[in-house]
Amino acid sequence: MSLSVRLQPHHRVFAAFAIYAFGLGQIFPRLPDIKFAMGIEEGALGLALMGISVGTITALTLSTVLVTKIGHRIGILALIPAMALFFAIASFASEPLAFFFLLIPAGLCIGAVEIIINVEADRVEAGMDRRIMSRAHAFWSLGFFGAAAYSAIMVKFEITPQTQLMASIPICILLTWLCLQAFQPATIRATGSHDKPPIVAKPTLAIMVLVGVTLSSMLLEGASIDWTAIYMDSVFVAIPEMGAIGVATAALSQGLVRYFGDRFVDRFAPTPVARGMQTVMALGIITVFFAPDPLTALVGFALIGAGNAMMFPLAMSAAAQRTDRPAAINVAALAQFSFVTFLLAPPLLGFIAEHFGLRWTFGIGLPLVVLSFALSGALGSKPAKHTTKAACA
Repeated sequence: MSLSVRLQPHHRVFAAFAIYAFGLGQIFPRLPDIKFAMGIEEGALGLALMGISVGTITALTLSTVLVTKIGHRIGILALIPAMALFFAIASFASEPLAFFFLLIPAGLCIGAVEIIINVEADRVEAGMDRRIMSRAHAFWSLGFFGAAAYSAIMVKFEITPQTQLMASIPICILLTWLCLQAFQPATIRATGSHDKPPIVAKPTLAIMVLVGVTLSSMLLEGASIDWTAIYMDSVFVAIPEMGAIGVATAALSQGLVRYFGDRFVDRFAPTPVARGMQTVMALGIITVFFAPDPLTALVGFALIGAGNAMMFPLAMSAAAQRTDRPAAINVAALAQFSFVTFLLAPPLLGFIAEHFGLRWTFGIGLPLVVLSFALSGALGSKPAKHTTKAACA
């Protein structure tokens, strides 16, 4: 008898998001320690972090064929533990160039997993006739919160980043096997296609508008992931674990909003919900920028996390539900071009932090929030059709 947990299909999707985020989130709260060990400034760290983005965008652009060939089940079981392994290896880098190249394989795993889990969430959502995309991303945030909380404990007990990341590998393997060993791909949506997907998922005009909608949230989520710990450590010279607490705060608020967000979208429609969240995100930016102390900054990070929570899931759902092309291609096109923000953000924000101060790594996002606000009409202005099905939590 195999050792695995019995889960419903949507619960298995939720578990995949959470475990993936737990493995992904190990390294970011430890960036202050890694930066200090390499003896580099924010600009060099930002350039090194581009390794993740290069790998991710490469996979999002080119891995659709491979993912289709090997199947979603094998992809999930192999790539999540592999990602944790590559991050652990990268943490041993002694200089930024090596760090850059060692992060590329982890980014490749991230891009392929992003395609698999988002397509699976969309397919399960279609089969249930109920929104679960935001809730699935809520479990991503909660998994990331778990990684940040775990990192705070490791920092408190002065465990090195390398030891922490190596220890996370068997944890990811065990969780993946227990929760996902019986994973079976969901039925392809009626709008899907069995045609061979193109190597490069080119965006249509409609997809590029959705990219614009996600622009501010992608930048600020990336800033929260990459720079929150360094911000807390450098701006306030706070207690060591405060950096990880800042990352955890943003992830927890993001997860809570995503968990309950589908209900608001069902009632009020995607566009007004998105614009409300963007207003909250703008308030968070202002709070972090002017924060006089660590506790005020934590409030700002909570607002940023809550504000960017809904944009990417809503855009993913909008892309997947389009009938002009197969869902996997539209999802890949949106993801790869949205993640261009992640490619450009690390060096840009590193340069800004080094030359203008860490507060500006978040302040630069305010005009992008205005742009996303203006484009959010593309998400839809009608509430989702109500169903009598029970909640899937």
